[in-house]
Amino acid sequence: MKNINKNTIYIAAVTLVVGLLIGWFIFGGQKNAAKEEHKHTNEIAGETIWTCSMHPQIRKNEPGDCPICGMNLISLENDQNSEMDPMAISMSPTAMQLANVSTALVGKMKPVKQVRLNGKVQVDERLVYSQSSHIPGRIEKLMVNFTGEFVNKGQTIAGVYSPELVMAQEELFEAKKMMETQPQLFNAAKEKLKNWKLSNNQIEGILKSGKILEEFPIQADVSGYVTKKIINLGDYVRKGETLYEIANLSKVWVLFDVYESDISWIKKGDNVMFTISSLPGESFEASITYLDPVIDPKTRVAKARIEYNNTTEKLKPEMFVSGVVEAKLTNKSNSLVVPKTAVMWTGKRSVVYVKNTNAKGVSFMMREVTLGTALGDSYIIKEGLEEGEEIAVNGTFSIDAAAQLAGKPSMMNPEGGGVAMTGHNHGETKMEDSKDADKQKDAKTNKPISISKEAKKALQPVYVDYLKFKDFLAADNVEDAKKVAVSMQDNLSKINMSIFTGESHTVWMEFSSNLKNTLQHVPHLSNIEEVREKFRQISITMIEMTNTFNPFDKTLYIQYCPMANNDKGADWLSLEKEIKNPYFGKSMPKCGEVTKEINFY
Repeated sequence: MKNINKNTIYIAAVTLVVGLLIGWFIFGGQKNAAKEEHKHTNEIAGETIWTCSMHPQIRKNEPGDCPICGMNLISLENDQNSEMDPMAISMSPTAMQLANVSTALVGKMKPVKQVRLNGKVQVDERLVYSQSSHIPGRIEKLMVNFTGEFVNKGQTIAGVYSPELVMAQEELFEAKKMMETQPQLFNAAKEKLKNWKLSNNQIEGILKSGKILEEFPIQADVSGYVTKKIINLGDYVRKGETLYEIANLSKVWVLFDVYESDISWIKKGDNVMFTISSLPGESFEASITYLDPVIDPKTRVAKARIEYNNTTEKLKPEMFVSGVVEAKLTNKSNSLVVPKTAVMWTGKRSVVYVKNTNAKGVSFMMREVTLGTALGDSYIIKEGLEEGEEIAVNGTFSIDAAAQLAGKPSMMNPEGGGVAMTGHNHGETKMEDSKDADKQKDAKTNKPISISKEAKKALQPVYVDYLKFKDFLAADNVEDAKKVAVSMQDNLSKINMSIFTGESHTVWMEFSSNLKNTLQHVPHLSNIEEVREKFRQISITMIEMTNTFNPFDKTLYIQYCPMANNDKGADWLSLEKEIKNPYFGKSMPKCGEVTKEINFY
């Protein structure tokens, strides 16, 4: 009986344990399944949005490639989970890398503005002499027959037959006969010959020989190089008439062009470091000794002059020179200085993006700043930043575009707000119609672009400079081509980016950045082939901008030369159908054809 009870209890216990396990599998599994199902449902509800780091207007609900640039799309992080400040824009490390975003710490330094100058070596005007004839007559001999020849002081450079001197010698011989009775007459005859620059030795030689000298030598008054030959064999010359121009090159001038916008930075006594392309590896240094008080009305430049002791005669007149002046600002010992690439400027406002890093990731917050003096590639910051803060110095346009599309504070919308784009419109933006807006087609996406009449007017000087650039290269005029490239860059910097609104703003930022990055190198190039390569790159952007905005107020022609760019072909814009090839100039002026006509409307 006892054994039966023990077996019964054992069986009951085993049955209970098995029942509990089965119940746990049944009910517990259902509970976990419900949790998993709920989690999956949330993932679907909070659909992941995919965007392009370079074109943040692209929004898709699945991964893939950007339809504009072909880059891989990246997931857009939930702003509420990734940022502590809801008004900041977050960026993952991958997005920062793809958008080429880099940052730097704000620091103080002694502000120095680098002013770049271009100029030429010229002859020192004080060392240029006119070699004249002191004897009237006919040129019988020329010992110096070409320009560039060096002559020494006292060297005989020509021989002159002079009837007046023949007569004066006859008077001298007659006066010599009466020297005992009329010595004054003899002395007067000698003085007459001296007035024609004959020396005492020459006069004594004539008296000693007793013969009339018919050909008189003309001797160089100075040493130097003949820069201009004015007379030829057989010419008749008057007394005092110039025969040659002779220049002493032991000291030369270097005349630099100082643009009107830089004149306030240049002063007498400033030190100039300069190089010459034909003397690679060598640098020279001198101080400004003179600055033009008047601006040339045609070129809008003043001349800054330095004097260089050219004892080795390395510097030749008409050599091209590139110089740099480091202008130090007075009353500014230590100032906050940031690169120009960090600042976004709308004409009225200047903003930077300050980087914030915390446990949840990296974010950027827009900060308005007050700019001080421009220092070449950087700005002095008067207000808005503190030393030690970290700001974006590259990729700021990508950050700002992402902020605009997310409805965060941005350059164009400092208060933020607006409708952030979702993954279901696939990058299409709503554009407001305006009476002053003309609708064009974007060359990349074939979407309409709104550009105001004010924006079109602002672009006119850029096109005028570009077309001059083309004409100068077609004429093989590299120096004027480099100058007009500087003017084109200056006109670009004057355009207020706030006049480009909506989608046109992002497109203009890309065009403007491409043009500025290429144009800044042109003034420092050493030969015309390098300038033509930069013009080819500029033409690509100008043609794309014309197809996108059609802003120029005249008909333009896209022209193409298949032999340019190492036989790869290259395009350019022109006002005329007639081909004037900027890539080959006078060597092949007619090489090319018109491929497209763009009519203004």
